Amino acid sequence: MASGTLPSVAEHPQVTAFKRRQKVKRGALVLIALAFSALVMGVPVAAIFARAFQEGVAVYWTNIVEPDTLYAIWLTVLTALIVLPINIVYGVAVAWLITRYRFPGRRVLLTIIELPFSISPIVAGLCYLLIYGGTSVIGSWADEWNIQLMFNLTGIVLVSLFVTCPFVARELIPLMQVSGKDQEEAALTLGATGWQTFRHVTLPNIRWALLYGAILANARVMGEFGAVSVVSGNIRGETMTLPLQVQLLYDDYNATGAFAAATVLTLIAVITLVLRSLIEARHPHRH
Repeated sequence: MASGTLPSVAEHPQVTAFKRRQKVKRGALVLIALAFSALVMGVPVAAIFARAFQEGVAVYWTNIVEPDTLYAIWLTVLTALIVLPINIVYGVAVAWLITRYRFPGRRVLLTIIELPFSISPIVAGLCYLLIYGGTSVIGSWADEWNIQLMFNLTGIVLVSLFVTCPFVARELIPLMQVSGKDQEEAALTLGATGWQTFRHVTLPNIRWALLYGAILANARVMGEFGAVSVVSGNIRGETMTLPLQVQLLYDDYNATGAFAAATVLTLIAVITLVLRSLIEARHPHRH
């Protein structure tokens, strides 16, 4: 060995053996993770499509265009179209209030925002039925004006708002806390109105987090089952959203129809996952 040259650490037999063991462990962990993911998530998703198309594309399509299923798809989309804009407005307003002002009850409001994640959707549906049902004070008053709050679209929208209202706010609050309000105050100092400040300063900074939260809320409202099943009345062709329609078809021993409808929900979930991944890849540090 030449004078002044130290032996390479990587060439030491113990180091080589250690690296080999680490490589084997890493490979084993990867295989376990992949196998578990495939077993728990990949295989069930593939099974949905396999069962839906088992009797052929024609039978699959016949089940998809069945009137009750089409109505369930339409009702689900309509619910999302109503709930999502309200969620966006509510999420932005609450995030603005919490991050820009200090007021008594601020921590209580933060806790209330998290409440839908702590309460079972079925329990939430029962609560809404208790408060807005025909036997309640509010429900009785509404009946006097021929207004029905439960067992129709109104009830579905109300419980959907409850289970989805935290998503947008939870995405915006951390981001708006980090970004601060210096730019907004500077814009106001320069003569901008509140709307101009929001449109040209605040919105560009939060748009990706806002979109991210909206995507998650949309996926949840389209896939909600528990709360909706309580307040909808499960009226065939009237208050059956797509998740309820899947359950109804399966209970009617129409497995092909149930799995065909389930593929629509699965596609919504996959599209949501892809959109979320694209946003995370483009803005990995949005928080």
